[in-house]
Amino acid sequence: MTVQRVSPLEADQLMRNDGYVYLDVRSIPEFEAGHPAGAYNVPIMHKTAAGMQPNADFMRVVSSVFPKDTKMVLGCRSGNRSLAAARALVQAGFELVVDQRAGLAGARDAFGQLQEEGWEAAGLEMSSEAHPERGYEALLGQAGA
Repeated sequence: MTVQRVSPLEADQLMRNDGYVYLDVRSIPEFEAGHPAGAYNVPIMHKTAAGMQPNADFMRVVSSVFPKDTKMVLGCRSGNRSLAAARALVQAGFELVVDQRAGLAGARDAFGQLQEEGWEAAGLEMSSEAHPERGYEALLGQAGA
């Protein structure tokens, strides 16, 4: 299954014009430090003292909160976690999932050179305040956890 990947500007247009929601799959602290305005947060990985660990509740929370036909743009810091999350959601039957390449911080090559600007560098709308019903704790509660 191939996941469609779009630029930050294309992702913004999908949200503005086509009713897509932004699902930020970064950790809670990353999300709280700043995210695309209006984004939902369901981390695919949690930041722990032992490093990044998989979120065992990721699929259950997303499946409980969003119908399978929800139009979703997935994003993260650089595009790696969101691509993995998008592939998992498509495999689980979500029909309208796209991955936003380059994440918030931009995509870099193996030498650390910027390959594509991310959401923030593209000057797209950011927020440091989560909508009360779109933060992970609220979504986890909606999923009955």
